[in-house]
Amino acid sequence: MRQILLNSFLILIISFYFTAVQAVEPIWLLVDTTKLTLEIKQENKTLVTMNNIAIGQKGAGFKKHRGDDITPKGEYKIGWINNKSRFYKFYGFNYPSVDNANEALLSGLLSKRSHTAIVKAHDEKQVPSQNTKIGGQIGIHGLGEADKAIHKIMNWTHGCIALTNEQVDQLGQWIKKGTVVKVK
Repeated sequence: MRQILLNSFLILIISFYFTAVQAVEPIWLLVDTTKLTLEIKQENKTLVTMNNIAIGQKGAGFKKHRGDDITPKGEYKIGWINNKSRFYKFYGFNYPSVDNANEALLSGLLSKRSHTAIVKAHDEKQVPSQNTKIGGQIGIHGLGEADKAIHKIMNWTHGCIALTNEQVDQLGQWIKKGTVVKVK
């Protein structure tokens, strides 16, 4: 009887442990394009705030075409990681999102065929084409060899979110492929 109680107690403890391990909420990122901050979050709790980020030269909003220097707003996931980028490290988004594609289709900026391909990629949990009329290759990156002084005084990217190389290293400790990024 004693052995049965002990075994039952051990099973109970082990099941509580595995339930607690599985209940850990994932890390996600909030990019505030007005405050120029990037927050590393878990549920609604901010774990780290990175200040003085840079965004597209023309601010944030609806991206109408490649090279418009607009940082797109919306919800994305990290789709790939390039640790040998000319910008030091690059965390690529699964941009354009379905919402971006829907808006571009309604605005006449995207063909029905391109829209369908983007939606299909998202349905299949793939990164959509990065060569669309509304741009691609959007993500978070470091400076590489770029001038830190310029980074501190102006938004200089073509649509990405730029951090210092040190900030990108810190960010890399928290995120992975699939991490949600909300850009507002």
